[in-house]
Amino acid sequence: MYRFRRLRRDDRIRSIMQETRLHPKDFIYPIFVIEGENIKNPVESMPGIFQYSIDRLEEILEQVKETGIGGIMLFGIPLHKDPQGSQAYAKDGITQQAVRFIKEKYPDIYIVVDICLCEYTSHGHCGMVKGEEILNDETLPYLVKMAVSLAEAGADMAAPSDMMDGRVAAIREGLDQAGFTQMPIMAYSAKFASAYYGPFRDAAHSAPGFGDRKSYQMDFANGQEALREIAADIEEGADIVMVKPALAYLDVLKEAALTFDEPLAVYNVSGEYAMVKAAAANGWIDEKRIVMENLTAMKRAGAKIIITYHALDAARWI
Repeated sequence: MYRFRRLRRDDRIRSIMQETRLHPKDFIYPIFVIEGENIKNPVESMPGIFQYSIDRLEEILEQVKETGIGGIMLFGIPLHKDPQGSQAYAKDGITQQAVRFIKEKYPDIYIVVDICLCEYTSHGHCGMVKGEEILNDETLPYLVKMAVSLAEAGADMAAPSDMMDGRVAAIREGLDQAGFTQMPIMAYSAKFASAYYGPFRDAAHSAPGFGDRKSYQMDFANGQEALREIAADIEEGADIVMVKPALAYLDVLKEAALTFDEPLAVYNVSGEYAMVKAAAANGWIDEKRIVMENLTAMKRAGAKIIITYHALDAARWI
């Protein structure tokens, strides 16, 4: 009889035999930046998460620096919204201002910028709209303008999350033509039309004004389609590909890890975070143990990068 328990006997041998280890550099922390002054608005559905005006950003950036996590992902919340999402690519847009501020004050913090129009459009969809149809090809030039504008502001990586077909190729070409050939793209490749995004839409003020996003985000029942989406983004020039959400899609993440050689990211989304926080607040779970188990599962399934609202806490617990 083989005695597996010999290698589980105490903490010393368990540590030696541990196959998967988390490191603070695995984590990217999302930050919401809002126009205005002296603002630190709590997001009620996401305990511990806030919207920051630029003059309050240092409060959270100091924690990012102290924990040594891999970087941050910025989401801008403008005051003005219009059908074209013009503040997404404006030189003085809120996200562009935030990037310049961070690069001046914290030049060593790695900045990933979300490339999507939903926070900036008056209708709340991720692309241009005609009637109630979300237009694909007509949206691509606006995404390119946004990516180039944020690259000019000093962002380190572009992360298109819009799920328009062909957007990776368009953004790659646009960045290259603008001289940003070294800027990597992390594509939200297998992004599912998920109920787990609800709290994020509160935080980013990005709920669609009509209908839903099922015509461009993926059906959560489809796994093979996710692999086709990932393959297409790699062919178009994505440097990193992502599965989003995380916990209900670890099978997709694992299959992608076994299929592709490119680095994989996973987004531990707002609804997953909120459920853990709510259960912990009620005393039903041990928050630290649950968070570390969840994040370890994501890395075990193949994620090189974990985008998570738990990043700062997890970095301190490691």
